[in-house]
Amino acid sequence: MLLRLLALVLFLFAGGARAAAPPLMGALNGELPIRLQSLSIASVISGGMAETTVQMVFFNPNGRALEGQLQFPLLDGQQVTGFALDIDGKLRAAVPVAKDKGRQILEAVERRGVDPALLEHTQGNHFKLRVYPIAAHGTRTVELKYAEALARDGAQWLYRLPLAYGERLQDFELDVQVNGAGAAPRAGGALGTLAFAGSGGSYWARVAKSHYVSSGVLTLQLPAAAAPQAYVQQADGETWFVAEIPVSARRAPRALPKVVGLLWDSSGSGAARLHEAELAELDRYFKALGRAEVRLVRLRDRPEAAGVFRVDNGEWDALRRALRATVYDGASALADWQPQAGVGEYVLVSDGLLNYGASRFPSLAPGQRLYALSSALGADNGRLAALAERSGGRLVQVVPDRPGAAAEAMLGDEPQLRNLRADGATDLLADGAGMRQGIVRVAGRLLQASARISFTLVQQGRPQEVSLDVSATAPRHALAATLWAGYKLHELEADYEMQRGAIRRLGAQFGLPTRETSLLVLDRLEDYLRYDVTPPPEYLAAYEKMKALRGGQLAQSRQKQLDSVVRQFEQKVAWWEMHYPKDAPYVPQQKQGAQDAVVSASREESRARPEAPAMMAQPAPIVERAPAPAPAPAAAPASGAVSAQAGVAKSSSSPQAGIALQKWRSDAPYISRMKAASADALYAVYLDEKPSYANSSAFFLDAADLLLERGQRELALRVLSNLAEMELENRHVLRILGYRLLQAGAPKLAIPVFEKVRQLAEEEPQSFRDLGLAYAAAGWRQQAIEQLYEVVLRPWDGRFAEIELIALAEMNALIATAPKGTALDTGGIDPRLLKNLPLALRAVLTWDADNSDMDLWVTDPNGEKCYYGHRLTYQGGRMTRDFTGGYGPEEFSLRVAKPGKYRVEANFFGSNQQLVAGATTLQVKLSSAFGTADASEQMVTMRLTGRGNTVLVGEFEVPAK
Repeated sequence: MLLRLLALVLFLFAGGARAAAPPLMGALNGELPIRLQSLSIASVISGGMAETTVQMVFFNPNGRALEGQLQFPLLDGQQVTGFALDIDGKLRAAVPVAKDKGRQILEAVERRGVDPALLEHTQGNHFKLRVYPIAAHGTRTVELKYAEALARDGAQWLYRLPLAYGERLQDFELDVQVNGAGAAPRAGGALGTLAFAGSGGSYWARVAKSHYVSSGVLTLQLPAAAAPQAYVQQADGETWFVAEIPVSARRAPRALPKVVGLLWDSSGSGAARLHEAELAELDRYFKALGRAEVRLVRLRDRPEAAGVFRVDNGEWDALRRALRATVYDGASALADWQPQAGVGEYVLVSDGLLNYGASRFPSLAPGQRLYALSSALGADNGRLAALAERSGGRLVQVVPDRPGAAAEAMLGDEPQLRNLRADGATDLLADGAGMRQGIVRVAGRLLQASARISFTLVQQGRPQEVSLDVSATAPRHALAATLWAGYKLHELEADYEMQRGAIRRLGAQFGLPTRETSLLVLDRLEDYLRYDVTPPPEYLAAYEKMKALRGGQLAQSRQKQLDSVVRQFEQKVAWWEMHYPKDAPYVPQQKQGAQDAVVSASREESRARPEAPAMMAQPAPIVERAPAPAPAPAAAPASGAVSAQAGVAKSSSSPQAGIALQKWRSDAPYISRMKAASADALYAVYLDEKPSYANSSAFFLDAADLLLERGQRELALRVLSNLAEMELENRHVLRILGYRLLQAGAPKLAIPVFEKVRQLAEEEPQSFRDLGLAYAAAGWRQQAIEQLYEVVLRPWDGRFAEIELIALAEMNALIATAPKGTALDTGGIDPRLLKNLPLALRAVLTWDADNSDMDLWVTDPNGEKCYYGHRLTYQGGRMTRDFTGGYGPEEFSLRVAKPGKYRVEANFFGSNQQLVAGATTLQVKLSSAFGTADASEQMVTMRLTGRGNTVLVGEFEVPAK
């Protein structure tokens, strides 16, 4: 069995020049952490740019193969440019792939025991590298490259290399190459004195140590040229350039506004910010304002109404008290606010982690600026900087050991670059941050052999025209194209949600990990072909040859999938049209113990076969009867718009069933205290308990349930939204959030959550089905139909058996029950699949955990249980095929129900993964008169904690006629 995740969190950088190396994460089940055994670093510095290559050898001291995970942040301005993994003793370069596709491939290849590696961009400037397998008592070598434009300190370039890896290294090597320098670099910090040799502009230094404990930060100061310089690079048939132009970095006080909009991030993640340090910087800012009005808007899962405060003679005590009393709770819907007329500038105090809602960040009116104040170590500074810069503002980072620096940056008027243009070049982009250090960098693409770059530099209100000639014969630099791509990515960050396609194309073109692209290494050429990933150049010829032989197989896969679904649907229609007896079947005497043994034995037998036979749990004859000539509901037209008809047919002649859900009650230790609290005190008790359960999805679900029971809906929705803050890009947790929002009657809040899940997991049909059902709950039937039909069309992994039939039932019910006059376009749907199959009773089970097995049990008034090993009952109850690999759905269907009670249960059979928050969260939806105008449904969310755990979900009660 493949074991997942272990081991390794290594922080290369943390905040400014400070380096940190927290202890390695403990492995699961008591295993030892993977160790960094040796380290080799090579840095090449040319002009004001550097590329650093870090080669790491990891050792697994455990007795079994494990997956290693390396998580690390980079400094602002640093960009990963590549990585490689050792395959058969040779480093193989990674290739770019769409982010969601990369994760899908990694997990699919791992299941087959083949070597993959994936480097992903997570949030802000944080990255995650996953390598599988690191063999028992074996090693793997990973090579990581990153590039950066150096900071300028007066007349010197400043290069920092953090070395605090926190390990005793068996071997350590460092090579530094400096090109185009007027003098040898001066070294400081880690490693003591680093001696450089060389002359004529080229210098180098080398260090080699054994049994070395690395620590500190190596700093290099290199003389910077006083004159403008330009460099070029040939890439993909284009000539890219970057120009470095020294300018004055003079600052002057600026005119300050009379009305300030203060946007205070009060989400759950906002609690990790350095609030007192932020308030200290605001104190200096407000003292400089003297007299002003401040309009405070707190941002969480939704914005609070603005509060108005006065600053008089620099005093702002009332506002300070209000900010200190802020409750940090809920998700981060940072874009869900509207600018107000009359506000001179906005100050956004936030970590930039926008993870909730569908709103786009608003655009400010002309003349309004946005300053972003950031103090959190894990902040998304790229997004914050891009948002601020597009209005003429800037990102200001709060550094506790430099008090006042942030306020000074906000109060000063910095040089502004305007009217950037070129004759003979295009795609011009500039790095505004460099101007604060006395350097303007402009990157672009040459259209001719030479070009003239021009711009206006405004300093203290005075414009100055600047020009520079760039030639295709300028000195070569390996990072010119990468630097341009980094500037372009930064520009797109401001509106990431609307620029995903552009970001994905850019990452693929330049081989960069971005929010939309990852870097992937695969072991076998067949895997590159299987997943349609272009391999490294040395394998390209063989790849193209194999691809040509494969021919049109991929093009035929959807048609094969559709034909297969049609055959399955025809079988379901035949079941639906069959008439089943409603009397009590003959059951011979059998002791309960022996009966349980039969059930247990059939479980293991059915697991071994993909198609479990429709066997009775209790021996009983089934009377086969020919289908009666009763008319079936008409299929929708094959093409064009369908107009919904009134008076949809009833599912059967039986009376409509009542639904009674079993109320879920958690036995967690905090429950008794919350239940004992008054309605007014309940939220306060929740806040008091929250720090102890911040990583428990169960805690937020339970607290939200209690708040809903007490009628505090808005607070309940806020509490639920915390699930979006728990773990970035965890589709399992997000699914729980989406389901619970649907159960709470908030489908429009659930829709962006499920859209995010679909983005993260397009390889899982549940992603499309869940989104389709959310659209349906919001009344968006056309969008719902399109998502559900996508489940039908796509070829899926075999572990998702019969989900197409479940989605078809829901799609046809939506079409058949649409309000009169609703026009629905069904022209793209195969007419063989357009047939509504109404049901008297329907139960559907889904759950959040991958690689786990839940079971739906329905026991009818005859005492007959319909479940995975007995899928067809005497009276016609039908259970879909068993989902043993995660998520479900499993569906029970009954067209005509005999009177009596139907008991619905959920059983936890087993799991092959570490569970989210220690339990599997499941949802069960019970429906009566499904597919008719009289349909009624209820949904319940509950948890199962271990194998063999069974819970009563609810009951249907069908009255006698």
